Amino acid sequence: APSSPAPAAMPRALSKKTGHVAASPLAKAIASEGGVDLSMVAGTGPEGRVIAADVREFMESRPALAAAGGAAASPYLGEAVGGVSYYEDVEVSQMRSIIAHRLLESKRTIPHYYLTMDCEVDALMSLRASVNESMAESSAKGTKVSLNDFVIKAAALSCRAVPECNAEWREDFIRVHKNVHVGVAMDLGSLGHSQGGLIVPVLRNVEAKGVSEISATVKDYAARAKPADGVDGKMRLALEELDGGTFTVTNLGMFGVKQFAAIVNPPQSAILAVGAVRSEVKKDDSGDFKEAKLMSVTLSCDHRVVDGAVGSKWLQHFKELVENPLQMLI
Repeated sequence: APSSPAPAAMPRALSKKTGHVAASPLAKAIASEGGVDLSMVAGTGPEGRVIAADVREFMESRPALAAAGGAAASPYLGEAVGGVSYYEDVEVSQMRSIIAHRLLESKRTIPHYYLTMDCEVDALMSLRASVNESMAESSAKGTKVSLNDFVIKAAALSCRAVPECNAEWREDFIRVHKNVHVGVAMDLGSLGHSQGGLIVPVLRNVEAKGVSEISATVKDYAARAKPADGVDGKMRLALEELDGGTFTVTNLGMFGVKQFAAIVNPPQSAILAVGAVRSEVKKDDSGDFKEAKLMSVTLSCDHRVVDGAVGSKWLQHFKELVENPLQMLI
């Protein structure tokens, strides 16, 4: 005898108030794991409720539907455990490959540790405002220095004071650099490159430069790191401008990041991660409460070269400079 036709699926049970699909807890769990939109599943349960079997049947039939769609099928269709998921495979660029290799090398071979300290930057922000006001009235009109320019200067002077942080591990010896060449991490995505990436152009002999010169050099590097001739991934920076750093500064404060720890850039022995400036109420020396501008910085160190006490000494010197910024201008 011919088999009787399968019962037609009941319409989906939708809440009149929210439009939510009525489904069993197990059906919801399976749908979540398989990336299934329950509103696309016909329910066969009571009053059109979606049950687990409905979701499984839908997941089993979806690859066939995609194949039948031919060119209309999504290029992001891929199988996952327990069902079907959507994803996109993005080709690894040469820059991303280099970044991955160097960072993996760093985490595998360098024994990292991290030191964090808060710095009051009220005086530094006031000094910066005064400098910019003076520059606006001078021949340097239109040029402004950033807080990060002072950070770079303070980092260089701290490396001169604590040279162990301006050194590198060489297996049989430790090379201590006499000059401070500071690498400044730049996000290529923020500079207009669609595939993103990270570069670290190097400022030479920063300990001997003024803040305005540091600012001009950083701006020049950033301008030449933008897509050259409108070509994504192409820059006008020379290879020698990306090499030879002895210390690195990376700043995510412009993204609102309070504090983070960076990965040491080999063969260097330390990198400074700078967070956003924030306002906090704290007690001053007289016992009164005041509002202060604070900036958290984290020094990541290679323990083969920089002991914990030495890294702490570097941070203390940096904090002293940042909180008494006129010392950087002497």
